[in-house]
Formats: sequence, structure tokens, C-alpha cells
Amino acid sequence: MSGPLFPRWTNTVSRLSAATLLAVPAIAIGGLMAYVRSPHVTFQQHPVEQPIEFDHRHHAGDEQIDCRYCHWTVEKAPSAGIPSTTVCMSCHAQVWNKSPYLTEVRKAFFTDSAIPWVRVHNLPDFVYFNHSIHVNKGVGCATCHGRIDQMAAVQQFAPLTMSWCLDCHRDPKPNLRPAEFITSMTWTPPADKAEAAELGNKLAEEYDVHSRTSCSTCHR
Repeated sequence: MSGPLFPRWTNTVSRLSAATLLAVPAIAIGGLMAYVRSPHVTFQQHPVEQPIEFDHRHHAGDEQIDCRYCHWTVEKAPSAGIPSTTVCMSCHAQVWNKSPYLTEVRKAFFTDSAIPWVRVHNLPDFVYFNHSIHVNKGVGCATCHGRIDQMAAVQQFAPLTMSWCLDCHRDPKPNLRPAEFITSMTWTPPADKAEAAELGNKLAEEYDVHSRTSCSTCHR
């Protein structure tokens, strides 16, 4: 009587081969998903070199200059606005008016030219985002931009991925704050969860905020 056609160890090999064939694609897909969400791809925490050294720690932190003084269209336009040299010189015509750090600012002002600032937060062209809607509905600057008052060079604080946006759009209440604290870098919700939930519900009703998850909300 003849023995088995294949030795027993081939059963183990076949099982390992099958497991490998299933595991490799799963690991590859999982690794790719993790990679596209990593700071290397989303550009989080990457300081952006600007043509002029502008330290938000001094302006927004030490001097407590309100965000809206420079980004003056944030409450009424899709874009927060980049400050013109006129805004810069409204202070620096008197303060540090001979500093070499401001040479390019003075040059741009007197030649009526724009400073070529480099964009830090850059959404894809197929994404519609309106600053004024968010600000007027109670979403603070620090919620998306982080502690700008602690950044020497502005970095992208949030991943700005679709899933990150949808997390807030599904449940916006935890990210709402009173209007008087919209530009505050230090405001935090109540530590007590019940109080925080009550405040979120109150503000959502006051601002008429509802979840927005339809595709046309951001893709128009």
C-alpha cells in the first residue's frame, strides 16, 4: 500500500502560503492608509519658511493683537485675508521703523507691491471652505490653527483630512465657543463633561448649528 502523495509538512507550508497571500495585501493597504494620514503627507508640524520673519509669538502672544486686526476678512469672506503692507506699517511706521528685519516690508509698502507670503494651510481646489461661516457659527481660530501664539513660524496644526473635517461636521457641539472668545488662544470648554455638553447644546441652538455631512457641503 502506497503512502500519502505529499509529506505532512506540506500542509503547514500551504497554510502559511495562504495566510501570507491574505496578509500581504491587508498589510500593504493598512500601511498605505497610515502613510497618507501621517504628518509627512498632511504636512503637519512642518514650519514654513517665509520671505519675512514674522513671529506670531510676539504679535499674538506678547502683544495680544487680535487675529482679526491682520486677518480682517475672516468674519465676512471665505478667505481670512493676508494683511497688506499698509496694515503692517500702521504699527511699524512708529515701532521698529528702522529695523533691518522690516526692510522688505518698507520696500513693499513704498513700491506698492505685495509681500510674497507662502501659504501654510492649503486645501485641494475641489474643497470649498468658508472662514466666515465657521467663525460666525462659533468655531474658534485655535480649533483649526492651534496655538498660533506659541509658534515662531506658523505650522499646520491639524491634518485637514476629510475624516478630520467630518468628525467635526458630524458632531460640531464640542468645538463651539462663545462669540467673545472666537479669537482667544487660551479659552477652553468647562472641565466638567455635563457643563461642557450643556454649553455645546446652548451654543448650537444660539448659532443655529446642525451637522453637515452631505457631499455638496464641501464639494461644490
